[in-house]
Amino acid sequence: MSPSASTEPKFDVVADLHAPELYQPMAVAQGVEHLSDIGPEQVAFYHEHGYLAVRQAFTPREVQDALAGLVDLIMGKRPDFTHIWFEGKAREILPTLGPEARQDAVRKIGDFVEFDARLKALSHHPALLPVLRTLLHGGTPQLFQDMALIKPPRLGREKPWHQDKAYFEYPLETPVVGVWIALDEATIENGCMQILPGRHKEGPLLHFQRRDWQICDHTILGTKSIAVPLKPGGLLLFDGMLPHGTPHNSSPNRRRALQYHYLPAGVKKIEAAERLKHFGADGKNVTC
Repeated sequence: MSPSASTEPKFDVVADLHAPELYQPMAVAQGVEHLSDIGPEQVAFYHEHGYLAVRQAFTPREVQDALAGLVDLIMGKRPDFTHIWFEGKAREILPTLGPEARQDAVRKIGDFVEFDARLKALSHHPALLPVLRTLLHGGTPQLFQDMALIKPPRLGREKPWHQDKAYFEYPLETPVVGVWIALDEATIENGCMQILPGRHKEGPLLHFQRRDWQICDHTILGTKSIAVPLKPGGLLLFDGMLPHGTPHNSSPNRRRALQYHYLPAGVKKIEAAERLKHFGADGKNVTC
């Protein structure tokens, strides 16, 4: 790839607005105040329900440092960092945007922990790693994916219902823990996480390439979910098989979040074809 090609902006897909009926929260997630509050009872809850919320995992200073790290990357302070995807709807207007507005055109950022020490510090936080080791049944936590998920005001689109393992080239039985960290307040209105507790035990669900690589809308319509609103510095721990999604940001407020994924160190990757045997090569020719 030439130097000029590597700096071309990357854009996410443009997708239709989802049906409101896909997100019908009936309650909010259960959890604890701090990571240090997680004991055997909370670990058992996680394995039974597939999630655990922590309301105050990180300090305001740690949150502000992480936000500063993201903004620095978005604003090009690391010219060698190119893993930024903009909202598809911003394609035509991106060249006209100033620095502040440009931040509100970003859809997601990935593979950044080696580019910013502040973002790496959260992923390897000394209060988080022991919890991950316990949830991974004693395995040494290995970070294998890092993303920042951005929902700009009004523009931020849905991440449809899915299971994270449907994206990962690892054996199906591999325990995977997702860590979703709110950097802004995450609310139902601006697209906080919504989950289907306990359904991680059902195993793989067919995924289809529609608005995204996703569970079919017809499978979800009418299902009551649990919302996970979080203050800045709160986090959600969730199983890699737990169905979850985030609706469109219908508010005037930003919703920026970090997402890290961990598995036990030493697990070897599989071929994509093996993963698709479980989650469906475009639904195994089933229409959606």
